[in-house]
Amino acid sequence: MSDSPPVRYRILPVQPDAHLFEVACTVADPAPRGQAFSLPAWIPGSYMVRDFARNVVWLRAACDGRPVSVEKTDKQTWRCAPCDGPLTLTYEVYAGELSVRAAHLDTTHGYFNGTGVFILPDGREGRECVVDILPPPGEAYRDWRVATAMATDGARPHGFGSYRAGDYEELVDHPVEMGRFSLAGFEACGVPHEVAITGRHRADMDRLCKDLTRICEHQVRLFGEPAPMGRYLFLVMAVGEGYGGLEHRASTSLICCREDLPRASEAKVGEGYRRFLGLCSHEYFHTWNVKRIRPAAFTPYDLSRETHTRLLWAFEGITSYYDELILTRTGLIPPESYLELLGRTATRVWRGSGRFKQSLTESSFDAWTKFYKQDENAPNAIVSYYAKGALVALALDLTLRRHTAGGCSLDDVMRLLWQRYGRTGVGVPEDGVEAIAAEVAGVSLQGFFDQALRGTQDLPLADLLGDVGVSFQLRPTESQEDKGGKPAADIEAGPRPTLGLRATADAGGARVTHVFDGGAAQVAGLSAGDLVVAVDGIRADNQNLEKRIASYPVGARVQVHVFRRDELTALEAELRAAPADTCVLSLVPAVDEATEARRKAWLGG
Repeated sequence: MSDSPPVRYRILPVQPDAHLFEVACTVADPAPRGQAFSLPAWIPGSYMVRDFARNVVWLRAACDGRPVSVEKTDKQTWRCAPCDGPLTLTYEVYAGELSVRAAHLDTTHGYFNGTGVFILPDGREGRECVVDILPPPGEAYRDWRVATAMATDGARPHGFGSYRAGDYEELVDHPVEMGRFSLAGFEACGVPHEVAITGRHRADMDRLCKDLTRICEHQVRLFGEPAPMGRYLFLVMAVGEGYGGLEHRASTSLICCREDLPRASEAKVGEGYRRFLGLCSHEYFHTWNVKRIRPAAFTPYDLSRETHTRLLWAFEGITSYYDELILTRTGLIPPESYLELLGRTATRVWRGSGRFKQSLTESSFDAWTKFYKQDENAPNAIVSYYAKGALVALALDLTLRRHTAGGCSLDDVMRLLWQRYGRTGVGVPEDGVEAIAAEVAGVSLQGFFDQALRGTQDLPLADLLGDVGVSFQLRPTESQEDKGGKPAADIEAGPRPTLGLRATADAGGARVTHVFDGGAAQVAGLSAGDLVVAVDGIRADNQNLEKRIASYPVGARVQVHVFRRDELTALEAELRAAPADTCVLSLVPAVDEATEARRKAWLGG
């Protein structure tokens, strides 16, 4: 323990109705030449500069009660004039973003990530931090509670009061929820876990805890006991429409549709609950893969600017592979359900021509400016390190099983990464995952990784999946709502005609959001932003556009009327057949015993 005095914070939801937190940061021994403070530019796990300092409404400094002048030196840094004695910086933060990445406060609840509210005194990164979390003023909030995985420093369980963290990085890695929430708990491999759900819902908390126990215990045992945290917290915001998560060292923040939570009256795992369990599994897997096994570039984090790595395919892609695979390994969903989800992942990759233009390592490196800042041309220009990364993880898993006659798998790679990097705190070098995979395989995997990571050709999934008795097929998409993963509804129907675009509903027509490479719309000159109002003189909107096009034969020429800005334009498009870019994976029936054994070893059961 350092003899240096801790950095002290106080956070008060001063005006919930105006979405305002008041925060104070006190440094006992400010720098003699003037203490500098800064807010992070980004939050770990979400690779985009968010400039949290933009939410600071006002800021002032005082030393022993006397005002101290403050100068802002860049977009996120303030420098105080020299002073003797404790220096306190007090500021107000607007918390209006309901997401897992920022801070939100209103009269129903409060939530924050430390990156958005806790300012960092320059040179004090390694000091212990003590935080006083205060309740909002007024009787209306007297029954509010606190949910966080941060260690208490006197606060009662789920109570307001004093909390502590070993250093600034730990401080900002413990999100906080305050308000009225449902709370339930369970143990996984001896570690206490809690689930706190904010928002109106009718979730069966007992069933949720039972299912999460299976997921958590499987993951702890995959990497090896004991678990790396002493307790764990699932923070859930239940809303009308929403989906997302962000990992932390001993907790995760999740946002979901309230209808995706399990009901006591539902025995099966429906599509919504399956989606929610996959999200929980994904973020929990990050407890190892990225929070502790992390790139050397993130060791330590530099939260002041972009930090590039070519390894996001491994940290997000491998996690995206395991999240749903674990659902079938634990018996929560049958193999057929998992293969449907895997087919949807493959469909998302196959439907974008960007996979032929951007490699997976490039996608990882450019996450800051491309993946997190997608525009209308994204499907034609980029590939997702989540989705293709998951497919590479699948291909690597099956390749390892093939080279070792089933003796080793991607599980062994993850365990070795955990032993060498996660347990030691040493960052993974840019070639570290490839090196360990080759070590596990016992042969060079250079060709595999050159194709999968640095190349842009499609992965040989049909061949690899054949080893485990799974067929891989491509079929034409049936509609804009077709997510893939299932056989065609009408297997006798031929390819449908298509314009090769995606649109959303808009007043008076169908608003084009994406125009796909090589499609009829692109050739005809349609653009994202165009409002389609008629096809061959008949009114069209987003409800009937696909039906109107489907009534023509492939090769037909149709006149499409669009408003581009405020100008009406007529374009002629020659309809093309929908491409075979929808993936369907299915179990091959009546396979031999060896194939059945390989399939069982992969999927579990």
